[in-house]
Amino acid sequence: MLNVFEVAKTLVDQVEKVYAQDIAIIAYYGSYAQGTATKRSDLDFFFIPASSKGYEASVQFIIDGISFDFWPISWERAERMASFEESQTSIIADCKLLYARSDEDRERFMKLRDMISSMQSSENKQRLVEKAESEIRNVYTHLYKLNRASDSETITFYRTEAYGVLTKILQSFALLNGKYYTKGFGKNKDQILQLPIQPARLAAYMETIMHSNVHAEIVEACDQLTADTLALIVAEREKYYGSPSYPDRLKGFYEEVKGLMDKIITACEMNDYDLAFFAANHVQDLVAAFLFHAETGQWPSDYVIDLSYQDFYKQAGFPDLVDLLHSHDLSPLREAAERLSVRLEDHLRAKGVSINRFEDIEQFEVFLKQRNGGFV
Repeated sequence: MLNVFEVAKTLVDQVEKVYAQDIAIIAYYGSYAQGTATKRSDLDFFFIPASSKGYEASVQFIIDGISFDFWPISWERAERMASFEESQTSIIADCKLLYARSDEDRERFMKLRDMISSMQSSENKQRLVEKAESEIRNVYTHLYKLNRASDSETITFYRTEAYGVLTKILQSFALLNGKYYTKGFGKNKDQILQLPIQPARLAAYMETIMHSNVHAEIVEACDQLTADTLALIVAEREKYYGSPSYPDRLKGFYEEVKGLMDKIITACEMNDYDLAFFAANHVQDLVAAFLFHAETGQWPSDYVIDLSYQDFYKQAGFPDLVDLLHSHDLSPLREAAERLSVRLEDHLRAKGVSINRFEDIEQFEVFLKQRNGGFV
């Protein structure tokens, strides 16, 4: 039986002879690192190049029926794995070092493991929740294809797209729980089902997605799993809402958005419905998003399917510009945009936001002189 570690020694010897200054780290991961290898297990290697020449050491091969992949990971990619930007965090966290070019390289690698521990601390919980939400973006292409598919598509199509949904949702769960998977998909079901934060019907959804032969059942399970995951993410996000703070979060905002509100007024005066349509939608959404940020310290989620993030906009009594878009008569929209401009300024001033408004250039020059310590 092949001793895979003799293969590892051969590779390390070759590196020391040919690439001594070009490869910083060699390590292995996977089943041998975790003590779960079988007779058919390969030895999963990676190395971190120290120069462009180091990448030339990459090689894939088979010995005695066992496959090997000696593949490069840049320091930058290793850092992305350690910071949970990429899903293979376990490669860095659980690997065994075979070679380090220097003490400095070894220390740099160990700092990546410190980064993993730091990312899992309570101080970084909010960042991981945000990463979990970002992971959901990758689900929607698969959902779109599943929901738009014709009845003629094969079960292979549905399972392939459902696989895309499931793996990305499961990665989102890992981030939501501040964890990384120690084993690959297909081997990590126990760890998945033990995660504290998960949908109540996760096991049932997985069962349907993986075993059903009925197209509609697979699509429904994917849709429900995604919806339940989003509900969990939104609930976790809300735990990190901060106290309202307008002066720092909305500094300079009114001065910028006023030009957009003026654009609505101009469009209405010119009876330019196209411009009015885009400007009105943009302004209302922008103002609502910034008010939400001022109140909570977070930006609205892209995945909340209603307009609840506009509640602060409505509570302030601001007009619904979008509802007033009527191609036959833009005068109500113009009046609403004028009201919004005045009310938003008053609202922000009442919240302590300083707004730089000047009657003439002389006032502006005085402002600049004061801001610059007497020099203009």
